[in-house]
This record gives sequence, C-alpha cells and structure tokens, in this order.
Amino acid sequence: MTSAYHLPAGKALGGPYVVDITPESAAWGYSSLKVLELPPGGTHTFDTDDSEWIVLPLSGACTVSASDDFGHDTFELDGRESVFTSVSDFAYVPRDSRTTISSADGGRFALNGARCTRRLPARYGPASSVPVELRGSGNSSRQVNNFGAAGVFECDKLIAVEVITPGGNWSSFPPHKHDEHRPGEESVLEEVYYFEFADHEGTPGLGYQRVSPSGQGRNTDVLAEVRGGDVVLVPDGWHGPSIAVPGHHMYYLNVMAGPEDDRSWLICDHPDHTWVRDTWSEQPVDPRLPLYTAPEKS
Repeated sequence: MTSAYHLPAGKALGGPYVVDITPESAAWGYSSLKVLELPPGGTHTFDTDDSEWIVLPLSGACTVSASDDFGHDTFELDGRESVFTSVSDFAYVPRDSRTTISSADGGRFALNGARCTRRLPARYGPASSVPVELRGSGNSSRQVNNFGAAGVFECDKLIAVEVITPGGNWSSFPPHKHDEHRPGEESVLEEVYYFEFADHEGTPGLGYQRVSPSGQGRNTDVLAEVRGGDVVLVPDGWHGPSIAVPGHHMYYLNVMAGPEDDRSWLICDHPDHTWVRDTWSEQPVDPRLPLYTAPEKS
C-alpha cells in the first residue's frame, strides 16, 4: 500500500533541510517539522515567522541564538551522541524572531514547530527537566521522553515528545486518535512521526506504521514499512501500532498541534483494542527499559 502520508527518507527535502514538513506541504493548519544536518563549523539562520519552535539535538551539540525587537537570547545545547544514548537539552524560540543554529562539531537537529498566536519568551530546557516515562508493559512497553509535552513545558500550541520502542515491541498501541473536538475527552491534533532506528553491526533497522480511517470523512489510510529518516503524517485517523522489528530499537519523534484553545493531548482508544490497557497491570515492563534516564538536576 502506498500513501501520500508516508514520506521515505529523501522525499521531504526542502532547502537546507533533510526533512521539511510545513503546514503547506502537509495540507493542514499548524504542525511543522524540519531536520537540519550541519557539518563541523556549520551555521543556519531562519525566521520563525508565525510559528513557535523547539530546537532539539538528535545528535551533536549546538548554539541557538534568537533575536527580535525584544532582545537577543543565546543558548548552548550540550546535545547527545544519538537518540538512543541520552535525553537532550533543547531551546524554545518564539514566533516573529530570527534564529541561528551553529555547531562546532556538526550534528543533526530537529526543529519542532507549530503555528501559534501568543509570543512566549525564548527559553532553555535542561535535559534534567525532561520526564522519562515508561508506558505500557510486556511487548507493548516503550519509553517516552516528554520534553515538550503539555503540562511539562509551556508552549502556545506545540506538543512534542520522543518515543523509544525496544526491538520486537509495539507502541502507539492500542490504536488511538485525536481528530474530533470533544471537550474533556478528545482534542484535534495534527501529528508528525519522524523515525530513526538502531542498527546491528552495520545493518540498518526498520519497522512498520499503521494509520487507519476513523470515519465521518476522515479517510487517512497508511500501512508503511518505515526506515531511518522516514516521516509519516497523521492528519486524522486511528494511529498505531508502531512496530519495531526484533534486534533494532525504534525511535520516533512526535510533533503535534491543532486549533484547540486548550493545549492538551486528549485521545480516544480504538474500541476494538482498548481492552489491552487492562492487561498491562498483569505484566512487567520490558526489562530493557529505560534505555536511559534524565540526568540529575545540578
């Protein structure tokens, strides 16, 4: 099955970015994701325009500088070796500013964005402040790094988290959706999945992603074999499972935003599979998790 919602690595190139997902390219209203690769000594400057952004190192360290009519802020990000080795610190830059990212040693950096109304101050997010959550149990165990989750770090519209699924496990399960406005029960959020995989002795990893239609004119349908650098767009629909093949840990970065006044992640489980949650208390969490925890606060 092929789908316009699955963009294999190299299919979402744009300007200096190896991934360039915008509201225009995704044909939706709010969510953006750009992945920037910088060589040693590299520098990139961009205007935030009408969106707020979190700059998150995927590998490497960088300096983030944001300037606007209100002043100038500079943040030194320690970053990390890879998404499978540690939590990373990050920087929030507001709308209507000019931002420069530079890296002495080079690296790969995710720019998580959302169109927004409020202009919040530029801020640094230390790795020690990132809640590392273990979700599910048994072969549904996964690790969630809630660096940009609602209720964790203040943004106007943007919600962003990292998920690590050990090889052989399923995540984004039970399948769930957030495509209807139902106060207190479900929120409307567009979502981007960006994937990376741990290799094994040089052999790349892979996984599978499912999105199925949720009805009432919402017909997104994806069954994709996903590899490192791939993107899956979820404008609506039941999404999950995300399956990691045995022997290869799977990472995905989720970027979400939508029209709701209340910035919250409210989901509805697929009625055929929600019973799976009731089994989690009967099984231990996968002993491979957590792969790592946040560093102690200094």
